[in-house]
Amino acid sequence: MIALVQHVCRRGRLSYALALLAVLAVLAAVGGRPAMADTFTVVLDQAKVLKLPERTTTVVVGNPLIADISLQSGGMIVVTGKGYGVTNLIALDTRGNTLLEQFIEVQGSSEHIVIVHRGVERESYSCTPQCERRLMLGDTPAFFDSALLQAGRRDSQAQSSGSNQSGRQ
Repeated sequence: MIALVQHVCRRGRLSYALALLAVLAVLAAVGGRPAMADTFTVVLDQAKVLKLPERTTTVVVGNPLIADISLQSGGMIVVTGKGYGVTNLIALDTRGNTLLEQFIEVQGSSEHIVIVHRGVERESYSCTPQCERRLMLGDTPAFFDSALLQAGRRDSQAQSSGSNQSGRQ
């Protein structure tokens, strides 16, 4: 590959630096990312079901901060998007042989989401049909923390109300 770049440069068509940059860009595009056929895509904060090969005894997730799994009966797993990015999933048999190696890509939802930018500040809203605050990675810390605190308080109230209701029967 470098010989081709040097040959082209000797002929005066491109500078050596420009040609080398072009080669590096092509290599990064080809080798830097798995093929789409090898990628299992999940939306952040959502789950999808994936069938494991027969004889799978061990399942490994490369980065559980990006995707998490929950084993189900019948050779199924539920893959949940936890953070943006790409990680991998490996299924092994009892001898340690690889039965499946799958890339998992976690993307943000684009449906019914409105993102408001105020300078460097970012806020996310779920508009279905009215717009309400939505917790999303990448939001301004003050906005995110405030929405998280409110959601936590609401959940605590719901749980305490539920436990009071069950004691009255």
